[in-house]
Amino acid sequence: MTSPAPAGDAFNALADPIRRNIVALLHDGERSVQELADALPVSRPAVSRHLRLLKDAGLVTDRSEGTRRVCRLDEAGVERMRAYLDEMWGSVSVRYRIAVENTSDEGLA
Repeated sequence: MTSPAPAGDAFNALADPIRRNIVALLHDGERSVQELADALPVSRPAVSRHLRLLKDAGLVTDRSEGTRRVCRLDEAGVERMRAYLDEMWGSVSVRYRIAVENTSDEGLA
């Protein structure tokens, strides 16, 4: 039996290319909301909305630093996604290997 998808619909959150870009930028380390906005083709308010969805999905955390919000990847959330994908890929690869092992060369000609 497989585990349910990570809470907060992380896969849906990553369906948007801007949010994927945010995750890629945060992969390199913490960044302020303004630094993220400066690196992306969207406004600061739009980045804040995208960050809220990523936070709800458990992929990003933030903290106050004076008047700035500093964001980083939530390692636990990213690990949950990785574990889910590893589990799903593992069962697919096992089924594929069994299918290949049980397929005769005669039917491939």
